[in-house]
Amino acid sequence: MGTEVLLVAGLAQHDVAEEVWRASPGSVLVRHDLRDLAQGVVRRWVDGRLTVLELAHGCVSCTLRLDLLPLLERLGGRVVVHLDPALEPEAVCFALREVDVRVEAVITVVDRETWLADATGEDTMHDRGLGAAEGDERTVAQVVVGQAEFADAIVLTGAGDDPALGAVLDRLSPLAPRRRRDALDVPELLAAIPDDARRGRFDDGFGALLHGQPPLRPAHGAAVVHFTERRPFHPMRLHQAIDVLLDGVVRTRGRVWVASQPDVALWLESAGGGLNVGNLGPWLAAVDDWSEVPAERQAAASAVWDPYYGDRSQELVVITRAAAPDEITAALREALVTDEELALIDELEFVDPFAEWHDEMEEL
Repeated sequence: MGTEVLLVAGLAQHDVAEEVWRASPGSVLVRHDLRDLAQGVVRRWVDGRLTVLELAHGCVSCTLRLDLLPLLERLGGRVVVHLDPALEPEAVCFALREVDVRVEAVITVVDRETWLADATGEDTMHDRGLGAAEGDERTVAQVVVGQAEFADAIVLTGAGDDPALGAVLDRLSPLAPRRRRDALDVPELLAAIPDDARRGRFDDGFGALLHGQPPLRPAHGAAVVHFTERRPFHPMRLHQAIDVLLDGVVRTRGRVWVASQPDVALWLESAGGGLNVGNLGPWLAAVDDWSEVPAERQAAASAVWDPYYGDRSQELVVITRAAAPDEITAALREALVTDEELALIDELEFVDPFAEWHDEMEEL
């Protein structure tokens, strides 16, 4: 019998995982404490029984690979996993692909008093004493936004009722039902998760970027900017324009094409003041043999194919908290190559600040 997992994530202290466990007769509650991970020490509780683990390498991937994955396979049945605040559920679900485990749901706990400030701030996890290991350079914003974005359901804790928080979550995770902690009915919450919820599944970097039909009209300062364009970005002007994606913005995700790298699709992702740029791989216009390309990607590329550009294009989705959508759109449009540059694109030599910035995309 395989294992069915409920993951409970969130930066703030909470007892939601215990509530989910109590509402699931016969389930097992697992929790890891990674505060001393840098010293190679992990504390793990299984139904309240503590085990202190000593790992040769103090890293998140070792904790997942050497302890959590074999533990889940060994336990079987339903397991509620209370994730350490430093863990992002997407990375955990990526690791779970290696074992016979099904993710029933990801539940993220959001503190109404602190989440918006965290999601638009510049503090690092290290600043908060929450870094997963030495060299953890993630911002708090990257963690809390990732936790909420990947959620199948959200539980709200803390005081307050800021409509701006609801407006942002509507756009960040539109499919996830939200419930207050003081009125939480776990079976009802799980039943409210829609059939097309993520449940641990990953987005294709070349797939659709707008999921769950988020509201496109602004509300309470929150808005969605959906930027699309066929021509490439000038690499230096895009680099200069990136500041508009970091100030007053909760999340940016999308594919970009810079003129200096005509065959490569870059993935740009920001949360608060944190930014990552990764390599998605080649555009299909640069690939001769499509036999190993998933049929869904072939179909999507064929539907938008251009005789000149092929499937190359720009697509970014930006969720704002206080930034002006028109200014973001204008800054990105001004970063595109001009008609004159496009006509001479094969002859121009571009200074490319992205050339050594990105690595192949990978999870923890």
